[in-house]
Amino acid sequence: MAKMWFSFLIINSLLFHFSVTTRAIRNGVGLEKQICRNTVQGRYLLSDDNGFVCDALTVDPDSRCCPEVGDKFSCHGCNLLSRCCNSYEYCVSCCLNPSKTLQHQFIKMKIAKPATAGTYENVFDFCAGRCRHNSESVVHENAYLSDFHHCFSSTSKYPGANSTLLEARLNGINVVVGRQGESCDSVCKSTGQSCVPNKLLVLNQCDIMQKYMRCKGACFSSIGADQPAEVVDNAPRHLNPGACLYTRTQSMLSCDGSHQHTRRLCPCA
Repeated sequence: MAKMWFSFLIINSLLFHFSVTTRAIRNGVGLEKQICRNTVQGRYLLSDDNGFVCDALTVDPDSRCCPEVGDKFSCHGCNLLSRCCNSYEYCVSCCLNPSKTLQHQFIKMKIAKPATAGTYENVFDFCAGRCRHNSESVVHENAYLSDFHHCFSSTSKYPGANSTLLEARLNGINVVVGRQGESCDSVCKSTGQSCVPNKLLVLNQCDIMQKYMRCKGACFSSIGADQPAEVVDNAPRHLNPGACLYTRTQSMLSCDGSHQHTRRLCPCA
């Protein structure tokens, strides 16, 4: 009888130990911290892929996540019309908001212009990449057009893009319609300014040209260093008098291009 009682105690002890161990293992499940990606580069601030912005000193050293305090997807210091911000970190945070950046907007967008360039794999990569400085945020290659030079807009380069967002990218630019046969270098020089080459791409849109030129209801793709431009009314019929012309070949855009039968639309500053 004593042996049976002793065996019973041993079995119960083993079962209790197994139960405690099992609970401990189960309780440990899910305790692993989430690992965040963040913008890293800021001297004082950083933004994580959850949409929070924090001081670099308060980021969790293990998870690399910001404390979940303050506004998520904060657009502090951002112009929501142009989608441009005066801070890289808040640009990324604002861009991460699902209501402002939809998956179809970035999933097929190339990281760079070359045909061999890859596409963004996720929304954080898209926002972190788009919010960096780019050639369109500078004037004369050595100064920013505006304090709001961190932008996450994904507007199209060709007709049909939202003209309001495009015009916001012309802040600080004097858009001038030239005379027949005149280059943009000449047009801008006559106003005491210089042509800004990287803004020709913004003007190279039917929606934009129709705000400054008559276009007579027609806007055609063309090839020439004088685009964007409007064909003058007295041009030969085969040149489509009165129509506006844009180019799909960005490398053709030039400040010094001109054509005897067109008037150019020029970005001056």
